[in-house]
Amino acid sequence: MKTMNFSVGDHLVTPRCGYVHHGIYVGSGRVIHYAGFSRLWWPGPVEEISVELFSLGHPVSVHVVPGRRFDGPGCANRARQRLGERRFSLFTNNCEHFSAWCEQGISRSTQIEALYARLYMALVAFSTFALPILRR
Repeated sequence: MKTMNFSVGDHLVTPRCGYVHHGIYVGSGRVIHYAGFSRLWWPGPVEEISVELFSLGHPVSVHVVPGRRFDGPGCANRARQRLGERRFSLFTNNCEHFSAWCEQGISRSTQIEALYARLYMALVAFSTFALPILRR
């Protein structure tokens, strides 16, 4: 895999089964990411790995966010500050939260926000259609 198209501090994404994995490119073919559940059911730390290992054979692209707060080297330095951290949480501190924090200073996951929105809509649909039927 060629990594020449990536610049230090790029927010990289690669598809997985059911979600998109996120990390920060730090140069020399290396990415810092939250390992999450990559070690079966034991959450892994923030770690530095090769782009090849990060991708697991899937395509990798740059996730562009307009108005990023930290430039490339600043974003990479923020990622390095958290190396070894072991506070992974699927809903509040995952790989996307980590990458957004590195580049924007805000811990955010649009994937989790979308999941919450779908759950909310399901709850609204249930309460609108199923509850009246169950109350009869």
